[in-house]
Amino acid sequence: MLSLPPYTPPLSDHFAADGYLRLPSLIPPSLLEDLTREVQRLEKLAVRRDFAMASMDDSPRHMTTLGGHTIDEESTLVPDLYRDQELLAWLGRVAALPAVEVADPLERHVLNILHRPGDTHGAHTDDYPLALVLFIEAPADPADGGLLHYAARTSALDALDALDATDTAAHAHHRRGDGYLLRADTTAHRVTALSRPGVRRTVLNFAYTTPDRQRARTPSASQLYAP
Repeated sequence: MLSLPPYTPPLSDHFAADGYLRLPSLIPPSLLEDLTREVQRLEKLAVRRDFAMASMDDSPRHMTTLGGHTIDEESTLVPDLYRDQELLAWLGRVAALPAVEVADPLERHVLNILHRPGDTHGAHTDDYPLALVLFIEAPADPADGGLLHYAARTSALDALDALDATDTAAHAHHRRGDGYLLRADTTAHRVTALSRPGVRRTVLNFAYTTPDRQRARTPSASQLYAP
């Protein structure tokens, strides 16, 4: 269903070293159109969130979200894509992990929308090892914000600011139809704020784990995605 690059050992080596793997044009055009229509429908059920997350050093959340429990009830396209066996096998090979679905429906596949100036998904790590992010909408110009900002090989959230101070932080810009894979539990990351009206960043975030990692480590998902 997705345009996954062929597996090669250097792909795994890059992911192991950086904790991040860019996946340009991951979503084929026909699937992107279907997902766009589906996400536009699901967005009507999404909830606005504006708060500081205590469990993540009080980092800000200014975004509109929809949890996986609602997506499971309202969509077949998104859950079917999440559960695609070819995708699961590819993820496991690239990450060198026995990748499986997350048991908790709340966090397994979520919708995150930044659509107002200042909207941001502040510094955090995820409960589960792998995050596959699919871009349904993205700012065309990096100056408009919505960039992935990450610190490789550290889960310390303050590392993002420390790396910024030395101009060594990694920033990644993505386009509509792109994706990326992140080692999300051990890579501190955030999404930079949108800088002006009229731009949007809409993503589906698919979380995957391993058989021995089925319990959330923090209350962050319930704060961000529960009704």
